[in-house]
Amino acid sequence: MNFLLDMPVPPSLSIVLNQFNYSGIHVSKIGLGTATDYEILEKARRDNMIIITADMDFPRMVALAADAGPGLILFRGGNYSNQEMENLLIKVLERMDISTLKQSICVVDKKRIRVTRLPITKK
Repeated sequence: MNFLLDMPVPPSLSIVLNQFNYSGIHVSKIGLGTATDYEILEKARRDNMIIITADMDFPRMVALAADAGPGLILFRGGNYSNQEMENLLIKVLERMDISTLKQSICVVDKKRIRVTRLPITKK
């Protein structure tokens, strides 16, 4: 599985992904460093990638699309050091199977991990 690392997260997260036999590429490495959120979202959809970000716009865009993907890992709740993000990503990858991540919004903060399955529909 491939992951697309958004600008607010460090490229070093790809090292963590590699430890779990996944691959990740930072948007800055593929010419998307100044891309809009919609362009990044479309890249992830097209290439079946999970987005890792700290940008609060992505959950809204994914939810409004009412699609089953792309999956999203969102770091929220403040500023994180690179090491804190790496440690939190390890926790996510240890606890979540890839099939769930592909079809979920996974919100991560310093205290917990919350998962909402996609698509999000009105009740």
